This record gives sequence, C-alpha cells and structure tokens, in this order.
Amino acid sequence: MTDDNGMPEAPERLVADAKAGNWVDTRAPRSARPFLRLSRADRPIGTWLLLLPCWWGLLLAMLHTGTAGWFDLWIALGCSLGAFLMRGAGCTWNDITDREIDGSVARTANRPIPSGQVGVRKALVWMALQTFLSLLILLTFNSAAIGLGFLALVPVAIYPFAKRFTYWPQVFLGLAFNWGALLAWTAHTGSLGWPAVLLYAAGIAWTLFYDTIYAHQDAEDDALIGVKSTALLFGETTPRWLRYFMVGTVLLMGLAVVLAALDRSVLALIVALGGPWAMGWHLAWQQRSFDATDSGSLLRLFRSNRDAGLIPVLFFAVALLL
Repeated sequence: MTDDNGMPEAPERLVADAKAGNWVDTRAPRSARPFLRLSRADRPIGTWLLLLPCWWGLLLAMLHTGTAGWFDLWIALGCSLGAFLMRGAGCTWNDITDREIDGSVARTANRPIPSGQVGVRKALVWMALQTFLSLLILLTFNSAAIGLGFLALVPVAIYPFAKRFTYWPQVFLGLAFNWGALLAWTAHTGSLGWPAVLLYAAGIAWTLFYDTIYAHQDAEDDALIGVKSTALLFGETTPRWLRYFMVGTVLLMGLAVVLAALDRSVLALIVALGGPWAMGWHLAWQQRSFDATDSGSLLRLFRSNRDAGLIPVLFFAVALLL
C-alpha cells in the first residue's frame, strides 16, 4: 500500500502513551488502526474528559428545572457519541497542525502522521467525516444548543496553535473541552444560565489542573523545540499552581450548584454540593502525589481524572433523585 504521495506506507508503530493491549492495537482491523489512533480511540481518557462536563451540565440543568424526560436520555447519549467523535476530530486536527512538532518529541514521534502511517489528505478527510457525524447529532438538539455547537469550533480550531504563542495553551484546551457544560445545559433548558457559565469556568480550572500534570511529561522536549506550556511556565512551583486550580474548580462548581439547586430541597442541595467537595479531595490527592520527574506517575495521575470527574456526576444524580 502507498501513502498520499505514492510512497510505500510505513510499518505500523504503537503510540507511546497508549495502554498496552488496548482494543485498537489488538482487535481493530489493521487498516483502520492508524485512523483510530489519530482519533485517540486507543486512549479513551480524552473522551471522558470531554464528556464529563456535558453530564455535569445536563444533571445540573435537570436539578435546576426539576424536570427530567426521555429526551434527556438522548442528550446524555448524544453527548457521549458527540464527545467521542469531536474528540477524534479535534485530535486529528491537532495532529495535522503539529505533525512537525510531534516528530521531534519522543512521546509523540510514533503518532500516525509524523511516523508516515497516514498522509495529511487522508487525515483531513477523516476529520471531516467525524465532524459531519457530530453535526448530525447536534442537529437533533434545540436551536440555542445548535448555535453553541457551532461556536465550539472556534476554540477547537485555535487550540493546536496556542502553544506557539502563549505559555497558557491549557486555557484554550479548557475552553474547548468544557464547552459541553454550556451545550448540555442549554439542550435541556433552551437557554444559557449562570450556573452553566460557572460550571464551565470550573471545568476550565480543572483542565488547567490535569493538563499541567500531563504537560510535564513533555517539558524537556518542549523546551528544546521552543513550544510553550504551563508546565514550563510553572516549573518547580507547579504544586502550588495545582492547588490554586484545585481550589478554583471546587469553589466555582460549588457556586454553580448553589445557583442551580437553590429552589430544590435542602437535602438535595447538600448532596449536590458533596460533588465538588468530594472531587476536591481527589484532586488534593493528585496534587500531593505529583512528581515531575516520574513520567509514569504523571500519566497515571492524568488518567485518574476520569474518576475525579465522575464523582460530581454521582452526587448530582443522587441529588436529582431527591
């Protein structure tokens, strides 16, 4: 087989930070594996981190209105499918724009584009397909949510370039990855509200927390090739900054809960407030366990944020039942 330039395709290469024995490497058709790796299907943590703010927004919206219907099940499912597809499209776009940088970083050198497994033209087609399928899901929501869905493309498009001009690319990642909190809230209520905005801000603080941990894996390579990150900016002061982001996450989410559930029962409000509080304990454990010199530990801490983000989902769901 040949690539877009008529050259023989490079042999299959496994990606450094994918879990050993993942389904893409072991079960997916060989011809599909490079495209699934472009979408990070072999590393589902990113899909979780994109999806969880959607579920936060939906559950808080239901708690706020005191209503729940069958369409809310579709919102939850649609957000799940959309998170997988849009995360895949965003990662494909990221790999297209970063193909030269990725080839210079040890952790990313084996990604499909820099390693020659997928050409840029095929990657663009793959990105367009995922985006189109996401659009079909988005069009089932109300008009306000559809409008927000289109606006979400702005931070997604900008993010891959942010590390070239700012030490805060994680802010742009947070703007993109937490948009679902706004969209899911609006899909249920029909309009934006302050609880959704505060929840969005909490998600951005959370993204700054977990992606700073993640960025420390590449700090040395990033410094050599001249790209920026909060890991490089903070250096040895990272634990202190992680504490700031942790506190911001908990306070902003707590305020969102208060505004959303103020008209509900006292018990429901207390239970819902348990979500950010318990999540804060998980983030505090991560902050105490942070070791910038241990790449394996950094990756494990980053992945543990799926569990951290699921904690508010559990508490909000219980509060809704009350």
